[in-house]
Amino acid sequence: MSSTTNRSNLRWVVCGLLFLATTINYMDRTALGLVEPMLKHILGADQDISLYNQRYSDIVNCFIFAYGVGFLLAGRVVDRVGVKKGYALSIGTWALASLSHVLARSPFGFGMARFALGIGESGNFPSALKATADWFPVEERALATGLFNSGTSAGALIAPLLIPFVAVRYGWQSAFYTTGSLGLIWLVGWLLFPYD
Repeated sequence: MSSTTNRSNLRWVVCGLLFLATTINYMDRTALGLVEPMLKHILGADQDISLYNQRYSDIVNCFIFAYGVGFLLAGRVVDRVGVKKGYALSIGTWALASLSHVLARSPFGFGMARFALGIGESGNFPSALKATADWFPVEERALATGLFNSGTSAGALIAPLLIPFVAVRYGWQSAFYTTGSLGLIWLVGWLLFPYD
């Protein structure tokens, strides 16, 4: 088998990895909203509902702010260190940030975890787009982009089915163990992949 044919086959593996990363990305970002009813006592809903609403809003805004700021930096990092390392750094950060929610016991703790998640997740699309440009010829890039980007819908579909199930069965922390572990498993696969 020629190296051109081998690369041709590997590019679809790359597309599959990008799809899985994007799916995990959207599962991670929706996990908090799916377990939010279980966190009301931690965030003070029993004391003052308007204060609770403000706290929850602040936590969500920590992610949004970090995600926006992260986009300004992520593309530059990926251009500088390459897709292999840049994507690994991104998903490693967001997987650990997802796991860090388990340690949160206050609005501040959840806000910090969400901020770190936003920073890590901002590297997904710059990395995936650069990987698509690296591996796919111009005439296939739109197809590859559409395929990996469908992970946003897959994540939004899978998360409401999986996250509440594990959270109700094993506690709210299990939601973040699940998403964080999926990210770490993906990271191992990415590091083992012969990305040239």
